[in-house]
Amino acid sequence: MDRAAETELWSAPRALEPVRARVELPGSKSLTNRELVLAALANGPGEVRRALRSRDTELMAAALTTLGSPVDTSGADWAVRPGIIGGQAVPAAVDCGLAGTVMRFVPPVAALCAADVAFDGDPHARTRPMGEVLTALRSLGVDVGGPDGDRLPFTVHGTGAVRGGTVVIDASASSQFVSALLLAAPAYEEGIDVRHDGKPVPSLPHIEMTVACLRARGVEVDDSDANRWQVAPGPIAARDVAIEPDLSNAAPFLMLALTSGGSVTVPGWPSSTTQAGDALRDILARMGAEVILDEDGLTVTGTGTISGIDADLHDVGELAPAIAALAALADSPSHLRGIAHIRGHETDRLAALATELTGLGAAVTEHDDGLSLAPAPLHGGVFRTYADHRMAHAGVIVGSAVDDVQVEDITTTSKTFPGFEHVWAGLFPR
Repeated sequence: MDRAAETELWSAPRALEPVRARVELPGSKSLTNRELVLAALANGPGEVRRALRSRDTELMAAALTTLGSPVDTSGADWAVRPGIIGGQAVPAAVDCGLAGTVMRFVPPVAALCAADVAFDGDPHARTRPMGEVLTALRSLGVDVGGPDGDRLPFTVHGTGAVRGGTVVIDASASSQFVSALLLAAPAYEEGIDVRHDGKPVPSLPHIEMTVACLRARGVEVDDSDANRWQVAPGPIAARDVAIEPDLSNAAPFLMLALTSGGSVTVPGWPSSTTQAGDALRDILARMGAEVILDEDGLTVTGTGTISGIDADLHDVGELAPAIAALAALADSPSHLRGIAHIRGHETDRLAALATELTGLGAAVTEHDDGLSLAPAPLHGGVFRTYADHRMAHAGVIVGSAVDDVQVEDITTTSKTFPGFEHVWAGLFPR
């Protein structure tokens, strides 16, 4: 590692006694960015209350503002004034950063602009799969051009309207391909009929989240047939919406209860939600925790045991890095499967987890669609994050139970939780 990278190393605090804490989580990135898109296409102004303020959501707000729907991010509640439909007649450029929701959700919206909209992002963003969204738009009559037809950078040559209709895509690489088309569909002349043809769609709860957001704004969605989603054309109702806490961001905090033998409460945990992070309740119970959901929130208490787990994480792949880190500390083997699709996230998460956990002494076997882990003594060292916030979460989880773990680029957690490292460090008795 070069000297510049060494300056980015962060010493993960080790829990020397049980941690007992109450942790307020910021809002859900997934919900914030979906609601921002819908608010920008709505039939009147609205607010996204308790919006997550992070790089991904600020990139989304900037993108929608650029397209003609100003988003006021000056306060905790973000006001959105629709203006994309029937507006935007000058060329625009959208910075996607490394945000999958921006690079995938915004192009179907940009097609409604009467202008050319250029898209690009961080270097690694150019390696993330985009082809199914762009191919679907082309099949609907949208002109999309670029040096690489299936990747960033590209330009959407909008005409001010999209016909809509039936599209067949392979969404086995990302559920975002489906959500991207559904969110803009009510503004298309014929709506949209999305049909998936391929291996099972990963992270189905995220599509269910999209459908729930659409229905809450009066949009007609038929998802009664497996692998098919029909959205009728029509108005998207303006509304003020409050964003739930980001439940996936709870993973490292709740797991700290197990690694330290303590107890952690996350207030405001919804009794019913479409967020994938809600699966933590069952997963952590299976791994040895006591889990209680009541009016005070979700409380996880360590029992002194961390058990391995055999789990299909296909629908909750975003939790895989944290679960793998906890499994590396377990007293029995684990097998995490159904997550080949997380190779196409911010980094190849399976390869990255296998490399970094092995580097700290873990016994990890990488498979095409998952990881197997066996009990092994861990030791300190550098845990690289690959500019991936979920990898940083994995690093601090291991560091809470192992001396001298240094996490590279901890600030990458600002993608979904600005100030994460300060909140995390503040939980450890001094």
